[in-house]
Formats: sequence, structure tokens, C-alpha cells
Amino acid sequence: MSVHRVVALVLPPQSTFELACAAEVFGVRRPGLPGRYEFTVCTERPGAVPTLAGYDMLVGADLTALDTADTVVIPGWQRRDEAPAPAVIEAVRAAHRRGARVVAICSGAFLLAEAGLLDGRRATTHWRFADELAARFPDVRVEPDTLYIDLGSIATSAGTAAGIDLCLHLARADHGAAHAAHIARHMVMPPHREGGQLQYSTAAPADRPPPSLAPVLDWATERLHQPLGLDDLAAQAGISPRTLARRFADQLGVSPGRWLLQQRVAAAQVLLEDTDLPVEAVAVRVGLSSAANLRRRFHALVHTTPAAYRRSFGSAVHARVVRQG
Repeated sequence: MSVHRVVALVLPPQSTFELACAAEVFGVRRPGLPGRYEFTVCTERPGAVPTLAGYDMLVGADLTALDTADTVVIPGWQRRDEAPAPAVIEAVRAAHRRGARVVAICSGAFLLAEAGLLDGRRATTHWRFADELAARFPDVRVEPDTLYIDLGSIATSAGTAAGIDLCLHLARADHGAAHAAHIARHMVMPPHREGGQLQYSTAAPADRPPPSLAPVLDWATERLHQPLGLDDLAAQAGISPRTLARRFADQLGVSPGRWLLQQRVAAAQVLLEDTDLPVEAVAVRVGLSSAANLRRRFHALVHTTPAAYRRSFGSAVHARVVRQG
């Protein structure tokens, strides 16, 4: 498998965290995980690039690094009220025309909008900047309550940690759920966060913090093979089904049933990648009862069939052990 070349375009003053989102997912080699990405950083004028953290970073590559990039990452753009350098805009446009995937983290969406790459497209950014992005670029369909949007050739994310969500999502799309989950485990991160970003835009009252759903989510994740429903989750949480549904909506942005389905399909992805179990057996193990039901649910969420997914992301066939009774 060829190595996928990811190039981050840094723009002074550079956010160190947003750059680190891409670097951690695409640039760090981890034990037991094949090196699927080559990560490079470039800038318009090589040399010392100031950062928001008060120190300079030394960048040796110029804009020509984008000429061979498979993915270009814009890890934020702090000078949103200034016109970007024409050379930067043209380099990003040229990479997109050539077929590179262009990814903006947080305020990086403004640079893509300046380049005209978001016209007529859905996009997101940090919730604090969403109104500004919509007002300045009316042709962009801004979605303020979204952690990230992946349109294939273009992707945008909300602020800071949502950049990690997007990068993990891209790794999952490129190399499968097990690959992304391996990276996430090393980062001590969930492979996929639920809900939208507006849940973070206002603090909950200090005297009434919302009870965490984590215990019931962990409990359910260990029992996906069982016929769990709303009443089972509510009983485990010790609250009414209506209250549980409200907490799911507030904290995760989805219904309990939708969340369960997403977990089951994600578990099926891992089994399809890492085992040679028949689709019927995978369906039973993840609580979707039948191959037909798995195929229908899988296609609705992943937009492909289990068989096609296994052909794309399955590892070497695992020999099944037949035990004599």
C-alpha cells in the first residue's frame, strides 16, 4: 500500500494545538501500527514561524511541498480579518485542482472560503466564528453545531479538539475503523465523539452539573450482542426512559437508539477488518440479529456493503479454529 502524503500549511501566528491535531494522527509512528502516512509541514516563507504559544517554530519547506500532497491541512488561520497572501491562496487552489484532499481545522475554514473552495458547500468552524463565516461568505452553507464535515475532497472541523475528531475520521475513512481506533487508544481518545459543538458553547450551571452518561455508555458497549433498548438503558441509569432520551439529546446530540446503532455498526467494522467471520456471525455478535439487517444498517451509515468494506479494509484472513466437541 502506498504512503499517503499529508502536508500541513502553517500560517503565522500558528496555533500549536491545531497543528498538533494533524501531527498526532498523521505524523506519529506507533508500535504495532503500519506507517500509512508521511507528514510534512510547510509555510510561505521558510524559517522561523511565530506561534500563539509565544515561541517560534522552524519550518524548512515552502509552498512547493503542496505540489505532491495527497492531503493538505490548514490548521487554523488567526488573521481572519486580513487578506491572505495570493501565493498561499493559489497554492491551495492548485492542490485542490490537482485532486488533493483539502482539510481545514477551526478557523482554517476562512482560508478555504477566501480561496472559493467552500462556495455552495457545507462547512463548519469554531462556534464563536460561525456567524462571522456565514456573514462574510454567504455562498458557504455554514453548520455551526457540527464537529466536522467531510465532503470527500474538502473537509472542515470545529475548534481545537474537533480537529482531532476530523483527523481520526479521515484515518478511519482511509484505512478502516480498527486503524483509527488503534491511534485513538494511543492518544487516550474516543475514536468517535457524539453530538455537536454547541453543547460546549455555554457552561452548565455550576450548582447543577449534568450527570454523566459515561457509566451507562460503557455498560451498553460491553453488551452490544444483547437485545438492548431504551428501557434497558434507562433501567441501568436508574432514570425514566424520557429523562434518558433527553440526556442523550443534550449530551450526545442523538437518540439512545441511534447511538446504539452507531456503536453496533462500528463494532461490525472492526470485526470485518480483523476477522474472517461470516457476515451472519458478525451481525449476531454486534446485536443486529441477521445478515440482512446488518447489510441494511451498515449501508445506511457507512454507505457501502459489509463485503465491500471487508475487501477495502480487511487484514490478512484469520484462520478460524474448529474445535472438536
